[in-house]
Amino acid sequence: MKIAVVGAGFAGLASAKVLREFDHDVTVFEKAPDVGGVWSATRRYTGLRTQNNKASYAFSDLPMPRDYPEWPQGEQVQTYLESYVAKHGLGPSLRLSTEVVRAEPTATEDGWMVTARTAGSAVSAPERFDHLVVANGIFSDPVLPQFEGFASLVRAGGKLVASSQLTSLDDARDKHVVVVGYGKSACDVAAEIGTVATSTTVVARHLLWKMPKHVGRVVNMKYLLLSRLGEALFRYQTLTTPGERFLHGRGNGVRKSLVTSLGKVTTAQLGLKKLGLVPHGEFEDIARSTVSLATEGFFEQVAAGTIKVHRDSEIVRFLDEDGEPFAELSDGSRVRADLVVCGTGFHQRVPFLDDDVTARLLDDRGNFQLYRQILPHDVPNLTFCGYNSSFFSPLSAEAAAIWIAAHLAGGVDLPSVEARREQVADRLDWMEKRTEGKHARGTNVIPFSMHNIDETLDDLKVNVSSGTKLRQWLLPINPAVYQGTTDRLKERLRA
Repeated sequence: MKIAVVGAGFAGLASAKVLREFDHDVTVFEKAPDVGGVWSATRRYTGLRTQNNKASYAFSDLPMPRDYPEWPQGEQVQTYLESYVAKHGLGPSLRLSTEVVRAEPTATEDGWMVTARTAGSAVSAPERFDHLVVANGIFSDPVLPQFEGFASLVRAGGKLVASSQLTSLDDARDKHVVVVGYGKSACDVAAEIGTVATSTTVVARHLLWKMPKHVGRVVNMKYLLLSRLGEALFRYQTLTTPGERFLHGRGNGVRKSLVTSLGKVTTAQLGLKKLGLVPHGEFEDIARSTVSLATEGFFEQVAAGTIKVHRDSEIVRFLDEDGEPFAELSDGSRVRADLVVCGTGFHQRVPFLDDDVTARLLDDRGNFQLYRQILPHDVPNLTFCGYNSSFFSPLSAEAAAIWIAAHLAGGVDLPSVEARREQVADRLDWMEKRTEGKHARGTNVIPFSMHNIDETLDDLKVNVSSGTKLRQWLLPINPAVYQGTTDRLKERLRA
């Protein structure tokens, strides 16, 4: 088949590599001048690092370089992806600096017409493809809140950007900076800015629990969160293993004690009580939205007064006071705001699809209806890769790409459309309740990354052995054990 893939991050590159192995003619469109997605030089904010250690954040057939630090920097991840392109000869399939401006089904819906524009050129004529893989990512389109008084901010010389648009510390040097949000990007940016700005203020509507990289300054968090045991500490939609049934049954007291202890150690280690930054609720709430690591230097700078956090607060409006930009907060205070950096999340949308196609992808609450986070119910010749937040993004992308290849080969035993609709609707209801509405339009699967990978590979009957899964209960996930999954699928399809 002639296949178009939109996006050259982990998901897009995995799709290209796997689909080419099945002899498809693949073209990858990427509007940035380099591969990487969120790790592209055009989008990675200053201070960006991985959330998990390098050993678990890699494709199955290409480990991160040995000389990389345990938590690689954004530039290193992008370089790693360049090496993946070189290893698998993906260069000829890439169209960099080329944005897909429109993709629409053919008149008979037996393929897609893709209209693209190369940087500096006019829009090209539509090109026909048999299949379309959407891999533009769920962290590619930042949300910028509509603040009252924005014109006053600009008039006074202030500037508002998304965290992904702050690619140089020089933009914040010697300025009064306000960072909006308390997620990973907001805290990462604040910690970097705090070293060069005149003042750094974090405005957080809700505080989130953070996990230190080394709990108790001894135990690496990878043993606590990046294993099947760590995932099983939180209740999944269905309890599929004896270990899960024990932890959420007779052993629930043990489980709760362990999670509570983690919360107490974290609170003490980060000094949250003294800083007045203990989040509302319990530590188990860390799994409701996103599990975020504590940014190195963030809480130390808060303790030193370099960073000031206004918790349970938000910007009410911007003001121009005597030609200087200020932000008025809901707690009644006013702070100077030469630069406002918003780490306020991302839109989950596919801008190059028209309204009719988009409406067929979403439910009445705006959630993506995708079986296995991959397959729409009634839009033919279309699949999604990477539309699931995951601790193990490279491995999750590989699993989805392999599923897509099997689906195109007729090798997936799919339930009926009605059964898939019911299953996806049940999953969305569960996700919405579990996250209290912070389910990113149905794309939030963290912390249940391995459950998602299991379900995807179990469909194809190419998952790892039960013995391997047992070892993964106590040891961090090693993507290398999944090497050869594509070959196993080929053997099964031939049989």
